Amino acid sequence: MVRRLGRTACVLAVLALLGPGDVLGQAASDPGEPDLELPDEPEAAEPRRIDAGFEASASVAPEDTRFFNYTDYRESALRTLRASGSMSLRLGRRATLLGELRGANGEGVRVSALYLRLHPWAGRPVDVQVGRVPPTFGAFPRRSYSADNPLVGYPLAYQYLTSLRADAVPSTADDLLAMRGRGWLSSFPVGADRPEYGLALAAVSRWDTGVQVHVGPETLSLTASITAGSLSNPMVRDDNGGKQVAARGELRPSPALVLGVSAARGAFLERDLASQLEPAGGPAPVQRALGLDVEHSRGYWLVRGEGILSEWGIPGLGSVRALGLSGEGRYKLLPGLYAAARVERLGFSRIRGTLFEGRSTPWEAPVFRIEAGGGYRPARNVLVKAAYQYNRRDTTRFRSQGLLAAQVLVWY
Repeated sequence: MVRRLGRTACVLAVLALLGPGDVLGQAASDPGEPDLELPDEPEAAEPRRIDAGFEASASVAPEDTRFFNYTDYRESALRTLRASGSMSLRLGRRATLLGELRGANGEGVRVSALYLRLHPWAGRPVDVQVGRVPPTFGAFPRRSYSADNPLVGYPLAYQYLTSLRADAVPSTADDLLAMRGRGWLSSFPVGADRPEYGLALAAVSRWDTGVQVHVGPETLSLTASITAGSLSNPMVRDDNGGKQVAARGELRPSPALVLGVSAARGAFLERDLASQLEPAGGPAPVQRALGLDVEHSRGYWLVRGEGILSEWGIPGLGSVRALGLSGEGRYKLLPGLYAAARVERLGFSRIRGTLFEGRSTPWEAPVFRIEAGGGYRPARNVLVKAAYQYNRRDTTRFRSQGLLAAQVLVWY
């Protein structure tokens, strides 16, 4: 595996050697902001320009036998070898092509981002992006790259897999209750008959495909998009004939304070499965989500909070909801050295079946996590992190687990 990852890293490094510049992950921290400062004058066309960046990280931890950190790429977020190379190619004064290649755990290279950014009017804060575009919803996707994440793990709402799936659904409440806490390998009687991983509230490791528009200056901006997939299941190609509509508003009353609100609505079930369920009636097979976030910095402190409320409609069964809450803080102890902690919880709406003695029960097992640790920068583009993570799930099986994790990150 290490040998295969080495080949992956070599391919990605070629992009990085094209020239110094902004890493795509840094550009994605605000998908509406141009990566390159394009002057309004003079009107004459400028030569093409290439900027490239490279990031590599290695995360190590004991095996997560309770699957608290399992992701939709069938890997633990705490046990990965990852490399990515990004590039932006300015096609003219009004257009830039951006892309990213990523490889993880020696499984080859994939295109994780590829989109065209258009700046149609000089002097006006309007950008249009077309292709596999950065996420519109939420705050964490804008800082999900390792250098912007103060800890090793990902927030629960963006990583933890529920038992819901896009290719299979429960036919009764008991079918859903029987899969509580089994998001890494759930199965249902309707749809695909193989056990498979479930859906997170919001997927952060994959980007959706469509059109995105950003309007407004940094102090008050709006981003909206129409894409092929859904918040929990981004797609390269539409697989159900539906589209997701998402929007995010961001207010920056001062450089130290950021307030954000996000909303999304999109079909999440595959086309063949959705057509089988139409006669059953009930809610439309769509996911709706609302998000709120805040970030405040003062002195040596940086504090962030985020909440996501998501609802999935399951024809014949009803709607189920999930609420993810996360709060984190970082304190700079010395130049290059910081301490950080994150506390979070996933809660779920209740349903009633014959299981659990007929009592009203959360359809998915509630999860609590606390992660604390710190980081040190021995060099400008090198970051070393260490953290302890404790997880607890409201089930009788695979109930809790504590994990020590470390990560080394290099970028330029």
